[in-house]
Amino acid sequence: MYDYAIMWEWMAFAARWLHVITAIAWIGSSFYFIALDLGLNRNIPGPADGEEWQVHGGGFYHMQKYLVAPPQMPEHLTWFKWESYWTWLSGFALLMILYWAGAELYLIDPDKADLATWQAILISLAFIVGGWIAYDALCKSPLKERPTAVMLVLFAGIVASSWALNHIFTGRAALLHLGAMTATIMTANVAHIIIPNQRIVVADLKAGRTPDPKYGKIAKLRSTHNNYLTLPVVFLMLSNHYPLAFGTENAWIIASLVFLIGVSIRHFFNTMHARGSAPWWTWGVTAVLFVILAWLSTAPLRTATVEAAPLSGAALRYAEAEHFDAVSSIVMGRCSMCHAHEPAWEGMLWAPKGVVLDTPEAVAREARRIYLQAGVSHAMPPANLSFMTEDERATLRAWFEGAS
Repeated sequence: MYDYAIMWEWMAFAARWLHVITAIAWIGSSFYFIALDLGLNRNIPGPADGEEWQVHGGGFYHMQKYLVAPPQMPEHLTWFKWESYWTWLSGFALLMILYWAGAELYLIDPDKADLATWQAILISLAFIVGGWIAYDALCKSPLKERPTAVMLVLFAGIVASSWALNHIFTGRAALLHLGAMTATIMTANVAHIIIPNQRIVVADLKAGRTPDPKYGKIAKLRSTHNNYLTLPVVFLMLSNHYPLAFGTENAWIIASLVFLIGVSIRHFFNTMHARGSAPWWTWGVTAVLFVILAWLSTAPLRTATVEAAPLSGAALRYAEAEHFDAVSSIVMGRCSMCHAHEPAWEGMLWAPKGVVLDTPEAVAREARRIYLQAGVSHAMPPANLSFMTEDERATLRAWFEGAS
């Protein structure tokens, strides 16, 4: 069983690594093409909608954009889609590995909703799929000719989803699921709107028909939505490392305001890339919103009420296992000066990553993490500042492996 825990940890690491790599590729190409499109020189004669000269890596590049399609189809055409698809696939795999397989620890908060694992997973999937269905219906509704109205309704839906998720799941899972729902919208835009519309244009061109410009217009609108949603998704995917973002009663408001920050930042860069007058006021708005986030994050953490819940499932098994009394003494002696509701370590105001280990019940709940961080590896305590001995680490391993 303990070999399984180590293998599972490495699977999560591999999925996260792939997710980060593909996300970098997707976001990089997306931001590049948005900047390229906005910066095109359109004061040129000819069939092209605009052109741009750039220099990079010792060479010069001459790019031309055709609003609908070029007069003749080139022999080689590069499609930008797999970056998006693999980002979503690797992210979904990571969601299943961490939040579905580890639902008892990371997904379910009995203080909010006493759910069975299968119920929590179904709700998780419903938000991810339902977000895309609602968004796509919005974009095809009578509001589609009013982009600003679409964005306002979309933001209202995001706020409502943030509130609902934070009243169902743990704070960490709530923010992650809001990001996953938004990322699903972005990838579905690529898979179901942008790429299919581009294929229609290519097919028309090959058949000698004049492509309808509406397909390019629709694809560009969805691409613009993706552009403005990218930065909030990155924040939400990183938020699980920062308890001040997810561990407060105001986490749903923090997540909602992050979308406004993303819009203000992208507005600045999009305007600048379009060679317009840079709206420096957006940085003031961003700074004010960020200060508000910091202020909201000071609300009391929920961990105290969660720890008071009775043990069940795997946590109860670890609490009843051999060596548990010794393990509790080791962890609370070597780790709880930092991992406590009120850390004793100078300058530390909250437990790192929201992990509290100052009661036997808390130790039982964090059995797997203790085993991996302090038993198998020497990641904790940091630099072994509390002088955990090799015999103590052996006791941690014996406890976890015996109970598993």
